[in-house]
Amino acid sequence: MRTLSPRRRSLVLAICCMSLLIVSLDTTVLNVALPSMRREFNASVAGMQWTIDAYTLVLASLLMLAGSTGDRIGRRKVFSTGLIVFTAGSVLCSLAPSLEWLIAFRMIQAVGGSMLNPVAMSIITNTFTEPKERARAIGVWGGVVGISMAAGPLIGGLLVDSVGWRSIFWVNVPVGLLALVLTLRYVPESRAEHPRRPDPVGQSLVMALLGSVTYGIIEAPSAGWISPTVIGCATLAVAALVGLLVYEPRRAEPLIDPRFFRSAPFSGATVIAVSAFAALSGFLFLNTLYLQEVRGLDALQAGLYMLPMAALAFLCAPVSGRLVGVVGPRVPLVIAGVAMAASGLLFAGFSAEASNPLMFAGYVLFGLGFGMVNAPITNTAVSGMPRAQAGVAAAVASTSRQTGGTLGVAVIGAVLAAGLAHGGDFVTAAQPAWWIITVCGVLVLAVGVATTGRWALATATRTARALG
Repeated sequence: MRTLSPRRRSLVLAICCMSLLIVSLDTTVLNVALPSMRREFNASVAGMQWTIDAYTLVLASLLMLAGSTGDRIGRRKVFSTGLIVFTAGSVLCSLAPSLEWLIAFRMIQAVGGSMLNPVAMSIITNTFTEPKERARAIGVWGGVVGISMAAGPLIGGLLVDSVGWRSIFWVNVPVGLLALVLTLRYVPESRAEHPRRPDPVGQSLVMALLGSVTYGIIEAPSAGWISPTVIGCATLAVAALVGLLVYEPRRAEPLIDPRFFRSAPFSGATVIAVSAFAALSGFLFLNTLYLQEVRGLDALQAGLYMLPMAALAFLCAPVSGRLVGVVGPRVPLVIAGVAMAASGLLFAGFSAEASNPLMFAGYVLFGLGFGMVNAPITNTAVSGMPRAQAGVAAAVASTSRQTGGTLGVAVIGAVLAAGLAHGGDFVTAAQPAWWIITVCGVLVLAVGVATTGRWALATATRTARALG
């Protein structure tokens, strides 16, 4: 990619952030709409889980393929195609006649979404080549996640209460079309000098692994943990994992280059991303259902209740980006881990739902933690990696996020459904789920400290040298 003027680089960053906005906004907006959709389709908890996980599952399965495809055939080309497919999928979602069709159209959305975030991050990485400038750009990128969290519940609540849940998908259409026009006009084409070959076997194994794990967890409360369905899913997941571990290292150009994980910071960023986004998706899932179905709030009121969390995430994301650029990733990761664990502990150990002050304190702490975690994940994932592998490295980070989001909804929803099936009230049934979110925060803290020290940085240097 040729050197661009500062103004043009800022414009490219803005266009890439628009894609992140619609993909991220889609998740937070949809959470607020879940109770309305559940009533219209007479859906179970598992049905609501699938409206979210069908999207994140396909997204996680295809992100690495999209990142490497962008490196190979052209990042702008793949990015533009993703905008078209995502926007078309949003229109179809708004017209879904049943829950089954909505889930199918969400999967189409996800095919488009998989072409956006990793490719956009690759474009940013190749546009902002100076480390501190890149860290600031990634901070802005992380801030957009905060914007989606802040705007999502309010926009979703307003649309659901005034027009209906179908209107939440309309928001994507004008933003997607505007981003497409600007992309074709201002984003220069770029590709890797030595792109990797496709890896259909590795891609199939990744899809089998993620799909079987998610399906098994979601269906276990109703089918039974030792049912043939769940046992079959577990068997398929183990077989797919073994296949990946045996097959991928033997390929000259694997879908997932095992050498990436020799870098402790990169491996740590992967674990942190899974943990943080599992906590986020579980947090939103629990609170949306609680506020609307237990407290009886409407969608807009529920969005306003969660505003403290969203506002802190929005305000802290750019601060985190600047901290990463100045002092490195350890400080924001420590803050993130402590805050997210403390938030989960308030709900798990002190029943924060029963007290508005405690509940809002939990929201503020979680927003602070999540706002701090995103920039260090992304920066660590792409820093030190050869620019030719930027798409793949960014895709692994994005895949970790989406995998975490998928597992968070699957596990938290399964735990909640199991508690409700045994006759417990919502707060009692949700308590084990809050402990899981607390553990996710502790993992962010522990792994963040362990993978940002001198030894960890030395492993990253050796890995970059081996990959270069």
